[in-house]
Amino acid sequence: MTLHVVIAGGGPAGATAATYLARAGYRVTVVEKTRYPREKVCGDGLTPRAVREMNYLGMAHDEADGWQRTRGLRFVAGGRSSTVSFEGFSSDIPSYGLTRTRADFDAQLARMAAEAGAEVLEGHTVRGAVQDGSGRVVGVKVQRTTPEGKRDGEPFNIAADLVVAADGNSSPVAKSLGILPRSDRPMGVAQRVYYTSPMSYSPWMETWLQLPDRNGDLMPGYGWVFGVGDGTANVGLGILDTAKDFRKIDLRSTLTEWVKVMQDYDPNRGFVPENQVGVVRGAALPMAFNRTPHSVPGALLLGDAAGLVSPFNGEGIDAAMESARIAADVIDDAVIAARYRGGTPAQVRAAFDAGLARYPELIQQHFGAHYGAGKVFAHMVGNPKIMRTAVRLGMNSNALMRVVVRAMGNLSDRTSPALVDRVVQALERVAPPVRNTASPSGKNPGKSSVKK
Repeated sequence: MTLHVVIAGGGPAGATAATYLARAGYRVTVVEKTRYPREKVCGDGLTPRAVREMNYLGMAHDEADGWQRTRGLRFVAGGRSSTVSFEGFSSDIPSYGLTRTRADFDAQLARMAAEAGAEVLEGHTVRGAVQDGSGRVVGVKVQRTTPEGKRDGEPFNIAADLVVAADGNSSPVAKSLGILPRSDRPMGVAQRVYYTSPMSYSPWMETWLQLPDRNGDLMPGYGWVFGVGDGTANVGLGILDTAKDFRKIDLRSTLTEWVKVMQDYDPNRGFVPENQVGVVRGAALPMAFNRTPHSVPGALLLGDAAGLVSPFNGEGIDAAMESARIAADVIDDAVIAARYRGGTPAQVRAAFDAGLARYPELIQQHFGAHYGAGKVFAHMVGNPKIMRTAVRLGMNSNALMRVVVRAMGNLSDRTSPALVDRVVQALERVAPPVRNTASPSGKNPGKSSVKK
């Protein structure tokens, strides 16, 4: 059995999957709508779990090459701050994080995929999946675009034995297959901007658990300041749709007010208009398997397209890369099983599909409990009284904050007998895990409107 995999999207999920699959000898085509380097809305922070995925991939991250290591998290709330080091977590997870702009990070990932042998088509937008008469996904419909984003020629199809949807929150592939965002899962939104600032070289990833205005009243959401080591700091905020009056909140004005508060907090930060670099940008954060199922005949969903953003912290890069590694392993095993099975083309295809069924099962095992607890957490933080109490208790106990960091970052060692790991595991058992194998109605997604 030969295999041509078409990957929609060349971000962390798509480029990582492409690298693994190309190294395994498969024909891989990555279809990326923009051109590298391209700007993405993100905090630019990489958790220790994401660094582990970089290590698995063999992605170098020397400080001499522009990477900045972070020692841990600095929490700010109620006029106080508390630091929690990344050291001493799970034995297979690095004791540090990293920061790098997504423009640089994604370009490096795409370059690795190309060097591994993948074809990377930049400036090509996937408009949806192509299906055969049985409903199986057999390719994608693509529109070439100019550097200015205008259409260049007529749309065309790219045939594939397997389509990997790594095309982000909007996911044209998933949408064309009737796999739509679920209303029973949390959704976040974020905005960020860059400032020239000495905070660029801070070894701590700063998280504001509360966003006070200049009168001392609390605004909704959480904030971050991540130095990216190039003279600028990424300053942003996020909010979950569980917050009161979510749709009425003006994120732009909230960000502006909070930045002024931070500048008053420490005038040396340089968060003033003349130091702003670029414009404020925003994005949605699809959380806790907000699109299901993650597998249909001929296609798999990865990363943001599958809703693999943590409700705890809005982080999605680690899960995107992890889902890509899992998918690549499953695909390789499925091909081997299909070749071993032999028989008619239909029998080989059936064996291949049976092997691919492991992908959603493994994603469920890796993230279901964490996202289940995160879903409960999302509703709790939407209650101001609960949040104020939790912040007051946490800021007074470094031991409690270490538990919080383990839980929020999915950094617990599930084989460890340590008390802190057992506490995190107990918290995850309290909430039912979220599931990723059915649509909200329990029915199969509808067929695509894009035909072969």
